[in-house]
Amino acid sequence: MSSTESISTMPAAALDAADQHGVTERILDFLRGIGLPVCEADVPDGSFLPGVRIERGGLRVDRKRLRWPGDLLHEAGHLAVVPAALRSTMDDALQDLPAVPHGGEIEATAWAWAATQHLGLDAAVLFHEGGYHGRSASLRTTFGLGVYLGASGLAAAGLALLPSQVQPGEQTAYPHMLAWLRA
Repeated sequence: MSSTESISTMPAAALDAADQHGVTERILDFLRGIGLPVCEADVPDGSFLPGVRIERGGLRVDRKRLRWPGDLLHEAGHLAVVPAALRSTMDDALQDLPAVPHGGEIEATAWAWAATQHLGLDAAVLFHEGGYHGRSASLRTTFGLGVYLGASGLAAAGLALLPSQVQPGEQTAYPHMLAWLRA
């Protein structure tokens, strides 16, 4: 990496171990700063995502097994978009949770994109080649063009505003967030 490049402009695939550690630190600091519980402990092989799992309403992170730091943002998004009363009951078995209006996969992805932008990370950190069922490149393009899948759900949940909701000179529209955690 040259002195003019930064971690935020490097594709995730190009991050070396030191850079990945730096990105991971920035993400974990952010998550703790917004009030999401993060526990650093072993995550067994065979977990849904290498090195990260949702456990009792927080994230369990195993730095030795964490393959893609952006997975932390997506999993945190699942926690952030559900009502606070439900959050503490969440674990990796997300499919067993009751359906929550505006608290699903698409909103978790939109939340993770907003966090990626807030942290100044490259889109490939979140939408890395190892995720999103082979659709990472199309998601990078879609969000990069300003087509924000899930943003309307975040707005309905009170976490963000859509452009049509912003009054001139007032708050900023998504990907700016009004709140990072749903009440």
